[in-house]
Amino acid sequence: MIVNSEFILKMERRKSLEDIFPEVNKIIEKVSNEGDRALFELTEKFDGVKPAYLKVPNEEIDRAYEAVDDLLIDALEIAKENISRFHYITSVDRDIKVDFDDMILGKKYVPVESAGLYIPGGRASYPSTALMAGLPAKIAGVERIVACTPPNKEGKVNELTLIACDIVGIDEIYAVGGVQAIAALAYSTETIKKVDKIVGPGNAYVTAAKILVQKDVAIDMPAGPSEILIIADETANIRYIAADVLAQLEHDPMAIAIVLCTSQDMAEKIEKEVKSLVDDSFNLNNFYTCVVRDIEEAIEISNHFAPEHLSMMFKGAEDAIDEIKSAGSVFIGDFSPVAAGDYASGTNHILPTSGFARMFSGVSVETFLKHITYQKLEPEGLKRIGNEIMRIAQSEGLIYHKKSVEERLNEC
Repeated sequence: MIVNSEFILKMERRKSLEDIFPEVNKIIEKVSNEGDRALFELTEKFDGVKPAYLKVPNEEIDRAYEAVDDLLIDALEIAKENISRFHYITSVDRDIKVDFDDMILGKKYVPVESAGLYIPGGRASYPSTALMAGLPAKIAGVERIVACTPPNKEGKVNELTLIACDIVGIDEIYAVGGVQAIAALAYSTETIKKVDKIVGPGNAYVTAAKILVQKDVAIDMPAGPSEILIIADETANIRYIAADVLAQLEHDPMAIAIVLCTSQDMAEKIEKEVKSLVDDSFNLNNFYTCVVRDIEEAIEISNHFAPEHLSMMFKGAEDAIDEIKSAGSVFIGDFSPVAAGDYASGTNHILPTSGFARMFSGVSVETFLKHITYQKLEPEGLKRIGNEIMRIAQSEGLIYHKKSVEERLNEC
C-alpha cells in the first residue's frame, strides 16, 4: 500500500499491547499462584501440546546432536564465533578507576547473578536467538543462565535450539513458552526458579508480559513484533528491497515493513515486485511504501519512527550513519541484508521495536551488567570539598549529613 509520510509518522504500534494487558495479567497471576500446574495447563491450552517435560533432560541434548545435520551445527559454531568476537570487542570496559591525588573514584561492572532467556517458537524455531541472548550473557559472566522456549508438537524442544543452547553453555533449558514462561522466570514455580533479568524477543503477548513483570524483575526492552524500515533511492536494487520486505513480514502477522523511496515510479515498482514474489495467502497488510521529497526527509521520518531494523540503500548511505539518532540496528548498502545480522555477522538481533529504539538499545554484554561506583577520600580530599558538602546538607535540612562530615573535619 502506498501511503503518505503523515501516515507513517502517526502509525500506532503499541495499542495492541495495551488491549491485551488484562488478559496477560491474568495468566501471570495464575502462574504465580499455581506454579508448575499452571505451566502444564497453559501450555496445553495455548500451544496445543502436553509437554513431555518442563526441564529438558541431558539425554535430549545428546539425541539432538545425533539428529541434526553436521553442516547446520557447523553453521551455528561459525555464527557463535562471529557473535562472540563482536560482543567481546565491543563490551564495556571494566573497573574504571580515576585517581585525583586525594580522592579515588571508580566504577566497577558486575554481572547480574541470573538471567532468563526467552527463545521464541510457535511459527518457527529460533536457535539463533539462543546465541544472540546467551553469548553476551556468558561474556558478561552471568552465573546462572536459564532458557525458556515453547515445545514443538511432540511436546519437546526443537533439536537445533537445544544444540544452540548447548553450544552457548546455557545451564537450564525449559520447554515452556509464551506469557507463562515470562511469569515463571519472574516469580518462580516448583521447577523454574526466578531470575534477576529477562531477555529476549517475542510476540505481542510475550512483550506485554515483560512490560508487566518489570516492576519485580529487570527486562532488556520491549522486543516484538518485528519491523523494518528501508530508505532507498533510484540506485537501490528493487529485488533486494522486495526480498527484505518479505523476510521481515514472514516473522509474524503483526510484523511491519515500510519502504521510504524517492519517486512514485520506484514505489510502484517495489509494490509490484513484492506482490509478484508471493501468493495471496501471504499477509501483506502491514507492508507500506511512501514517497519522500529526498533522503533528508526519509532520515527525519526514520528517526521519529525509530525502527527495529533500518536498511539504508541509497547513494552515500555510509556517510549518513551519523544522522541516524534512533534505530535498533542499521544495515548499510545493497549487500547488508537484515538476515546477516539476524544470524551470523556478529551484531545482535534482539532489538527494541514499536518506537522503543528512542529509549532502548539492542542486547549486548552491557545488558547483563550493572555498575557499582566507589570512592576513597583521603583527609585532604574531604577537607577540599567538606565545606561545600556541609552547606548543601544544611540547605536541605539534613543535619546529620552535615554532622557526618563535620566530625571528620574536626579530626583532620
